[in-house]
Amino acid sequence: MKIQTLTPTIQVLKELGQRLARLRKQQGLSQEQLAAAAGVGIATLRRLEDGKDGKFGSWARLLLALHQDAALDQLLPEDLRSPLAEVKGKRAGRTAANARPKTPPRGGPADPNTLPRDDAPGFVWGDQRR
Repeated sequence: MKIQTLTPTIQVLKELGQRLARLRKQQGLSQEQLAAAAGVGIATLRRLEDGKDGKFGSWARLLLALHQDAALDQLLPEDLRSPLAEVKGKRAGRTAANARPKTPPRGGPADPNTLPRDDAPGFVWGDQRR
């Protein structure tokens, strides 16, 4: 089963427990051997493999004992960058010296010569059209 955003927590725990049991068996370890290597109680390991909630510290010790430090490291990557941080990083290189000068807008509404006038030839207000 693929774990996704909308997967209920109870199903996530059950799936992770099954994966933990499968990994332990692939490495040829009994529950007692893995629990001793990880420094957790056998009851804790059985509870996690059964899909019950547990402490993150127990999960971390078990994953490290199974040599899954890379998987553990992927939970929260060290270089977690948001798209906003990427954009801000690109803008950080600009300085006042190399920034393009701002040019005033031409023909904007603040320009009195471009405002519509009632006496302008061909000008009709919207509510005057028929």
